[in-house]
Amino acid sequence: MSNPRSRVLPLIPLAKGQVLLPGVPLRIPLANRPDIAAVLANLYSRSSTPRPEANSITVGCVPLNSPYLSSDGQRLIEEEGGSKDGAYGTDPGRAKKRDLFGFGVIAKVSGVQGRRQGELALVVEGGSRFRVEKILEERPYFEAQVTMHDEEVVDVTDAATLALFADLKRLSRELVALVRLSSLLPRGPAMALSPILARRLELFIVRKEVADAGVLADFMANVVECTHEEKLRILSALSVKDRLERVVEIMQRQISTLQGNGRIVTANSNEIDKDSLVALRQEALRRGMRNGQMPGGMSYPPGFPGGNQGGEEEGNELEELKKRLDEAKLSPEAKKVADRGLRRLQKMNPAQAEYQVCRNYLENLAEIPWSKLTEDHLDAATLSKARKQLDDDHYGLEKIKKRLLEYLAVLKLKQAVNSDIEAQMKRISDRASVPNEEKEGEKSEVSSDTGTETETREVSSEELQLLKTKRMVDKSPILLLVGPPGTGKTSLAKSVATALGRKFHRISLGGVRDEAEIRGHRRTYVAAMPGLIVNGLKKVGVANPVFLLDEIDKVGTSSFHGDPSAAMLEVLDPEQNHTFTDHYVNIPIDLSKVLFIATANSLNTIPPPLLDRMETISLSGYTTLEKRHIANRHLIPKQITTNGLGQELVHMDDDVVDKIITSYTRESGVRNLEREIGSVCRSKAVQYADAKDNSTLAEYRPTVSIDDLEDILGIERFDEEIAETTSRPGVVTGLVAYSTGGQGSILFIEVADMPGSGRVQLTGKLGDVLKESVEVALTWVKAHAYELALTHDPNEDIMKNRSIHVHCPSGAIPKDGPSAGLAHTIALISLFSGKAVPPTIAMTGEISLRGKVTPVGGIKEKLIGALRAGVKTVLLPINNRKDVKDLPEEVKDGLEIVHVS
Repeated sequence: MSNPRSRVLPLIPLAKGQVLLPGVPLRIPLANRPDIAAVLANLYSRSSTPRPEANSITVGCVPLNSPYLSSDGQRLIEEEGGSKDGAYGTDPGRAKKRDLFGFGVIAKVSGVQGRRQGELALVVEGGSRFRVEKILEERPYFEAQVTMHDEEVVDVTDAATLALFADLKRLSRELVALVRLSSLLPRGPAMALSPILARRLELFIVRKEVADAGVLADFMANVVECTHEEKLRILSALSVKDRLERVVEIMQRQISTLQGNGRIVTANSNEIDKDSLVALRQEALRRGMRNGQMPGGMSYPPGFPGGNQGGEEEGNELEELKKRLDEAKLSPEAKKVADRGLRRLQKMNPAQAEYQVCRNYLENLAEIPWSKLTEDHLDAATLSKARKQLDDDHYGLEKIKKRLLEYLAVLKLKQAVNSDIEAQMKRISDRASVPNEEKEGEKSEVSSDTGTETETREVSSEELQLLKTKRMVDKSPILLLVGPPGTGKTSLAKSVATALGRKFHRISLGGVRDEAEIRGHRRTYVAAMPGLIVNGLKKVGVANPVFLLDEIDKVGTSSFHGDPSAAMLEVLDPEQNHTFTDHYVNIPIDLSKVLFIATANSLNTIPPPLLDRMETISLSGYTTLEKRHIANRHLIPKQITTNGLGQELVHMDDDVVDKIITSYTRESGVRNLEREIGSVCRSKAVQYADAKDNSTLAEYRPTVSIDDLEDILGIERFDEEIAETTSRPGVVTGLVAYSTGGQGSILFIEVADMPGSGRVQLTGKLGDVLKESVEVALTWVKAHAYELALTHDPNEDIMKNRSIHVHCPSGAIPKDGPSAGLAHTIALISLFSGKAVPPTIAMTGEISLRGKVTPVGGIKEKLIGALRAGVKTVLLPINNRKDVKDLPEEVKDGLEIVHVS
């Protein structure tokens, strides 16, 4: 049985004829309903949170009583002369205590629907039943003591209940089948079902078990046509068995009615009245003429204007094509071209080669989304939802996230302004139509004075024109994401489309070498077709998708096929792309609403005019710390699932992940890292499968240790420089940012002196810039030797009787770049003064002849590499202070950063 419990609940009387059943949604009109506003205001004010979830707000929905039923749903015998009106016709906004039915349903408030004041409705979804025990208050809204009744547990052993449930499922399927069949008849039922909806209804019915008997009964009671009194009786049936009996009875009657309608139509099909017969003949004649048939049923000869080989079928296809063109809402120019093409097509013989070309062109016009847009639902939570979506999908990348949120905010503000302008335009239009109404009705002074009316119309049209010019046009930005492979450029574009709620389409431009692939082929060529842009629009079906132009730096250059990168200029120019012309379509198409996101690995191969049209956002390679976060948050869970394991079967600590990053991969992105993690997961999958087969699961260890990595991934591929523990004069720790791995590291600079005549020897495969840095450093040290106390005589040359040798270890690796001048200078001073520099101090920066320390790049990578190598203090140029702000907190906390000038 159901489990009753008592509580106090605010009640909302439903409108005339409305009954809410459990599990069913319902719209309650809000016009002239101050009681609903009072209920919601009270519930929101009492909520514990400042912004409660909509579905946490619950109210009691009670239907109005019927004079034919008592409050418990039992039928009453009408007394002689008794009124049949009673509460059934009562306005719910002015209902009294006696007008309410004795049962109701607790409902969750889903929200409010409707755009205009008179159309607003409260949307609720039915929960469990309750019985009204006592009305406590009537104004400003009803409040009552109710007894809640949860759905009783169905006795699956009761033969009567099982028989009733079987009848309900059989009748439900029969009803769906009958409605589908009878909807094809000339006078089908009011309730017609599409095949998809009917199929879903059938699946819903089939999947219900005996335990859900009450749920299915309530659902079908809402589907079939039944009176207000019958719905009240179903609502008051707390027992599932009673409810099944009542619903089965109603459905049997409904099915009999539908079957009767079918028989009547069949029986009377020959008794069509004279007017209907005439109308049918006229329709047949019209169709025959349109399909290339002369009156009397004879066909036109082949090749005759209007002749048609395909007969009625071809005519139907042309009608279908015309209908599709009308539904496509073409631009005025496209509409003109389409109408002209259709007229040509109707006069043409299908055997002509031109016929298929013309028809293909019109079908392409119908498929292009000229004005269909994805509606942007920009509400108060849009920005926070988008921010969460981007943060969930990608770690870091703050610049691109910031730019996309800016775009969303601008879009939102523009939409608000346009909504205000539309409201003003509507008010002006309504005001302009007032004189006409008065002229027809009351013949007031304004309407009688034609001059005044004309003047009013002219002013209104001027105001409307002015407001139209103030409408804000949405010009989507054209973004270019530049960065190394594997940094998430392509997947970021997908996340953008998801965050905006728009359709997404990817166009791969790698290797495109023909201009016609972008702009389309002219229709004079055999097998001509539209270009990649128009095909993309056809595929997504809306005019404002997100287009990803992948690998735009790999588009072919100028050749005898044309220049595809030059063809992209019109696509990606915000001032031109609202009239983009495809060679095949040959009608201007508006691309200004498309959000283009291009990706590239390098800017060097993109022509400057094309690069100028895009907003460049650089994605630098990920640091070790960022890779660790990405691995823990995305890659490890993904690879565990991909390799058929559960999340609890593989565990990798941070030091294991760091070891894989530093010793087995050296890249900007995370593709190789994902492959190595996949190798570890596959190794654990083999171990787990073996343990399972040999019944030794107790011995399986899910944790991966650093010692296991060499067995799984092989010998370490990359070595890391570690800061030395001992120091000696002439050796200094420098910083380097590898241009290929995107990883920073330390670099030792060693300087030794020997007796000689001032010769300088450089080894370690140094580039030209590094050699010049050594020369500048040596010149500055020689010039300031006396000030630095390296010599006692201001005129003495400290290099007079000595030679020096500058070396950077790892001689096989080429080294170059303008960032080692400071390190070379300090190394020389250390050598000449005999004072050692602590090995835990590292430095970067270039030096000028004046002794100024100039800024350098790659600060983020260098400092993360320094922290990993055990450095404690870093000397940075003072002009690099701005770069320190972007560093992860772990780096700022782990290093002492000293700015020098």
